[in-house]
Amino acid sequence: MGLAADERQALSALFEEVGPDAPTLCEGWATRDLAAHLIVREHRLDASPGIMVPALAGYTKRVQDGYAAKPWPALVDQVRRGPAWYWPMALGPLNELTNGAEFLVHHEDVRRAQPGWQPRPADPSRDEAAWRLARQSAKLNLRKAPVGVVLRHTDGRSAQVKSGDPVVTVTGDPVDLLLFVFGRDAVHLTFDGDPAAVDRLQGLSRGM
Repeated sequence: MGLAADERQALSALFEEVGPDAPTLCEGWATRDLAAHLIVREHRLDASPGIMVPALAGYTKRVQDGYAAKPWPALVDQVRRGPAWYWPMALGPLNELTNGAEFLVHHEDVRRAQPGWQPRPADPSRDEAAWRLARQSAKLNLRKAPVGVVLRHTDGRSAQVKSGDPVVTVTGDPVDLLLFVFGRDAVHLTFDGDPAAVDRLQGLSRGM
């Protein structure tokens, strides 16, 4: 189906498994809050700008909290179905562009917040998409990094995503690299470089 569709369905199944009050890696959010965020993002043009614009965040939170209070089965079903066919992000390539990283990262936000989590087995299609998304997203999400950054795939491929000196090389599986770029620390990665530079990179508020 594609990364976005596959991860949407997998996240929806996990929502059903863990319930509405399970923890996530999104600070302050249980699973019901994450589900409500996804619904606002895909169904409420009036409220979705507040996801990115701090001045509008108060209204967005009120709308999101309203969804979070709805019955859990209805929330999960709405996440699973996605937006209406005419919603711009529902269209083919645009769906992959805007939702691939969103649903992969949020799926892992739920998985990795549960006790005893382990990385999923390798999947060539998913991992290739995650490698591409990590490289693309890093140029924006790591733009404020005080050091140079190289992402290195475990297969040996690498990409410099932030210029600067000294350089820190971050090595791992593509999904873990993508999660790191999006500010998550529940990852299995190695960091090579000057220890002070590594500390500065790890302490950076990563993400958009």
